[in-house]
Amino acid sequence: MRYLHTMVRVKDLTQSLVFYCDQLGLMEVRRIDNEKGRFTLIFLAAPEDREQATTQAPLIELTYNWDTEDYGSGRNFGHLAFCVDNIYETCQKLLDNGIAINRPPRDGHMAFIRSPDGISIELLQKGEALPFSEPWQSMENTGSW
Repeated sequence: MRYLHTMVRVKDLTQSLVFYCDQLGLMEVRRIDNEKGRFTLIFLAAPEDREQATTQAPLIELTYNWDTEDYGSGRNFGHLAFCVDNIYETCQKLLDNGIAINRPPRDGHMAFIRSPDGISIELLQKGEALPFSEPWQSMENTGSW
């Protein structure tokens, strides 16, 4: 397993970039604008982590939703993300140990679980997505992530 990123939702992208980049000293390493989903993702790395940023870790992901939303205290924090060698085996081990798979890896690539304190954790398949497989492909979402 490898730590990938922490996602934080931001209300004002310009103000957030001034804070994280100009004032804190992080560097933008990747940006994704998704018109269909109406959001922008900006990945930031600390200067000493810049070389590792090409492997997508460790990063802070700023998520800017184009439509206004009041996140309140806590909704702005999104999730922790980890890359795993085999998403199906990882999810099965978690399930066998009583951990709910809130968003099953139907696509062979991504799943979400929650910590005992309700922290959302994203699990991503290392490399290419695995072929679709049961019981994951037909498993329904549970709760929220």
